[in-house]
Amino acid sequence: MRSALVLAFLLFVGSISAQTVKVNVKDSQGEPIIGASVVEKDTKNGGVTDFDGNFTIKLTANKPVVVSYIGMKTKTIDAKGKSELSVVLEDDNTQLEEVVAIGYGTVRKKDLTGAVSQVNSKQLENIPVSNVSEALTGKMAGVNITTTEGSPDADVKIRVRGGGSLSQDNSPLYIVDGFEVSSISDIAPSEIETIDVLKDASSTAIYGARGANGVILITTKGGQEGKAKVKYNMYYQIKSKPDFLDVQSAYDNVLYNWGYAKMQGDSYADGVAKYYGLGSAYGNHLNDYKNQKAHNYMDDVLRTTHAWNHDVSVSGGSKTTKFYAAVNYSDNEGALVNSAFRRWGANLKLTQDITSTLRLDVDARYSEMQFKGNRYEFATQAYRYRPEPKGLSMGR
Repeated sequence: MRSALVLAFLLFVGSISAQTVKVNVKDSQGEPIIGASVVEKDTKNGGVTDFDGNFTIKLTANKPVVVSYIGMKTKTIDAKGKSELSVVLEDDNTQLEEVVAIGYGTVRKKDLTGAVSQVNSKQLENIPVSNVSEALTGKMAGVNITTTEGSPDADVKIRVRGGGSLSQDNSPLYIVDGFEVSSISDIAPSEIETIDVLKDASSTAIYGARGANGVILITTKGGQEGKAKVKYNMYYQIKSKPDFLDVQSAYDNVLYNWGYAKMQGDSYADGVAKYYGLGSAYGNHLNDYKNQKAHNYMDDVLRTTHAWNHDVSVSGGSKTTKFYAAVNYSDNEGALVNSAFRRWGANLKLTQDITSTLRLDVDARYSEMQFKGNRYEFATQAYRYRPEPKGLSMGR
């Protein structure tokens, strides 16, 4: 009898300590959120809101209420002594609030319907390359980037969703800070704020036929309100010698030329045999070349290279005046001996609010590029050049 009374008392005390709270959940626009999770912290006690954003929860452990919803910031609220809670959840997906340039203006990403890809300055800072086009490699779906050759000043081909013409130029349209340019190779990656690629007809309609192959919109960095900030960035690279297919050995090369000469006739074959010293009449035989090292001319024209890059920028401003100034120097040795690429650049951006409706923008840019040495077709010629066997006297 006594134990039954104790059990009844405990149940009575538990029922008194349980707290009932009505929770109403809305978004930042004041609209009710359907299906928001309302749970007592560190328990499985809870449920989801109805069509009006309401849910009534009985708190059994006197712990805070955790309200969450996909794509929104979770809130934890102390409900002690409260019978009702009004909760406003804020959007958590910051990417949806990013501003994307679309040619005729800017829109938030979540309001965008066209096919647009974007790369921002944070992504570019982690890629130590001197060419903007190289920095975009592998960063955007539907954008193919290839280099015509291995030299540091080589042309970079950008194709948005493949080529649309077999006979005409398939290069996209380049727009830098609102101005059409023919190339973006003179812009240092450190100066870029965002790169937007417009890939479909709805996004490129403003440019007409010029935007048929896609449009690449580049926005360079500008001043921000606040104290002046000085930023210095530097990197140093060591690039290993590029790998090529192995060249023919001395024996393989002689055997190939001798076999080809035999197909051309006896007179031609006699000349080749004399050149290589083949046959008993010339003192050496074909097998003599098996143990001879051949000179690989690729080792003479290719090398391990070094690259340096320096960026210095100053930015700042007030509510009415903002400025940004930057200087860049890039020095890249080419893998081909006696080849190099150097670039000096300077950029100045100034924004001045003259009145509430009138603003002055100044954007001045200077770039100088220097190329040294021959291009990479000479490496191809060296690759095809006849390997000279060492230690054998040839009949020349």
